[in-house]
Amino acid sequence: MCGIAGTVDFTRDFASDRAAAADAQAMTDTMACRGPDDEGLWTARHAALGHRRLAIIDVPGGRQPMTVEDPATGETRLAIVYSGEVYNFTELRADLEQRGHRFRTDSDTEVVLHGWLEWGEDVVERLNGMFAFALWDTRADELFLVRDRMGIKPLYYYPTPDGVLFGSEPKAILAHPRAEAVMDLDGLREVLSHVKTPGHGGYRGMHEVRPGSLVRIRREGLSIRRYWQLEALQHTDDQETSVAHVRELLDDIVHRQLISDVPLCSLLSGGLDSSAITALAAQQLKAQGGGPVRSFSVDFVGYEDAFAADPMRDTPDGPFVRELAEYVKADHEAITLSNDDLMNPDARAAVLRARDLPLSLGDMDTSLYLLFKAIRGRSTVALSGESADEVFGGYRWFHDAEAVNADTFPWMAGRIGPMDHSRSFFDEGLLAELDLPGYVDQSYRDALAEVPHVDGVSATERRMREVCYLHLTRFVQILLDRKDRMSMASGLEVRVPFCDHRLVQYVFNTPWALKTFDGREKSLLRAAAKDVLPASIVERVKSPYPSTQDPAYEKAVRGDLADLVADTAAPVRSLIDVAKVRDAIDAPAANATTSLEVDRAQMENVLQLDAWMRSYRPTIETS
Repeated sequence: MCGIAGTVDFTRDFASDRAAAADAQAMTDTMACRGPDDEGLWTARHAALGHRRLAIIDVPGGRQPMTVEDPATGETRLAIVYSGEVYNFTELRADLEQRGHRFRTDSDTEVVLHGWLEWGEDVVERLNGMFAFALWDTRADELFLVRDRMGIKPLYYYPTPDGVLFGSEPKAILAHPRAEAVMDLDGLREVLSHVKTPGHGGYRGMHEVRPGSLVRIRREGLSIRRYWQLEALQHTDDQETSVAHVRELLDDIVHRQLISDVPLCSLLSGGLDSSAITALAAQQLKAQGGGPVRSFSVDFVGYEDAFAADPMRDTPDGPFVRELAEYVKADHEAITLSNDDLMNPDARAAVLRARDLPLSLGDMDTSLYLLFKAIRGRSTVALSGESADEVFGGYRWFHDAEAVNADTFPWMAGRIGPMDHSRSFFDEGLLAELDLPGYVDQSYRDALAEVPHVDGVSATERRMREVCYLHLTRFVQILLDRKDRMSMASGLEVRVPFCDHRLVQYVFNTPWALKTFDGREKSLLRAAAKDVLPASIVERVKSPYPSTQDPAYEKAVRGDLADLVADTAAPVRSLIDVAKVRDAIDAPAANATTSLEVDRAQMENVLQLDAWMRSYRPTIETS
């Protein structure tokens, strides 16, 4: 895993223009957190490619930027900066060697380079993995920006009159003098509505390469091609065959994603998803004669003893984590966090710096960052159960008729959020200008228009296909983005087995009745993995990532917010209704049985927004 950055300018020569090269180096330097092991900058007539490396595969030989030369002239033909992993690179390498290609390293990056020489941009359709890369073709003076099918790895770009700026994160682009940190109305709508529109970069003029897409930049201009998207296919397998195929895919996926030249572990919550990945990894490591799987979980001081069920969580994770670890003989460690850890200013600032935008999940972001930071001291790669709920239909609202049939995103139906003006802390005039309900509705309509359908199905089946598509193309992006930022902020690579496109495509086309054949959520996954799990975990009800229930934490948040509104110079005051914020601070504290601690989440959003405005000093355009 790595961080990439760079620029193309068809009016400059980066090989001789020191100022232009220095700007590219400054962009690359912002990616140090993503790549603490090495760095490099490659320059050509119109391009500069920067790379920060987190060494995972071929530690001594995989340095970047990487180039391939013309064997006759010795001139560079292609140059690449690459982030991610291609899990089928050994098969592709063997194929390319049979076609006459010769390799200098054992890295997957060089396989991508030679694959491009052999198949051109069509090589992306042969790659299995998570990746984002920029490739400069010196023969045609053109840049290609490519992102994996599910959007696991991020990649942003910012067109300029003479070319483009690009980077793994917005901060890389904002480090260039030609980029402006401007947040216009659409940017604010993205932030405040928590709608992640594919391709939207948050800042004005900035874009994100869409999952499964390739952006081509030439002197003549910019073009975009989708090389992969979910297809609607008839599912002809019966229940037994479907379960068997899901298991076959999972075995292959975990086997591929265990490949690493550095220490590897799993993230374990005691739920079905992470437990299945941990158990399958343990099984395969044992078969290979390796040591026990190493696993990590997050916990809070006193959380289990004082736990109270809430609308999203029936049980604490701890007992299930310990049971699974014992069942598979994992080398397990729980990372236990205190309120002081969660409120630590340095940790909260690191979360903001990782996000680049005021997209806060409060203590859930801070605890995830601190978990990853602790793991990084012991391991470099982690397997995650992320995205199983989107793939297999695990969230509770999948099984709530009111949410499913609501004419909006199901996860927003019936929930109090930024669009509820009566509870929002933002200025009424600003909310009217933003029209968040209208923005969300248009985003929902745009997403629905993309859904591929099959003929001859019931209205229920058609709707559930839409619900699944919305999660696989919209909701999952919010979570993948969060996990990437929090992990890479501490130089930890997190792999997401459930995002393998073969599994996603297969399960997407499985009828809803088959996804829920036992009357519960995630029937296919439960059946496919039950032989490697204890019965208690097989039967456990979905429980999302934990959030602290300690009243002292909310009290600390209220205290910080009181200090903020007392500061007449606080930049966020121009966007909020100070009277509403003060009323919320003085209101009774939330408890574990209230609706998702809505006011606390709103408070954290205001704190994060103010911190972002102070740190990034953006220009806010509200009209």
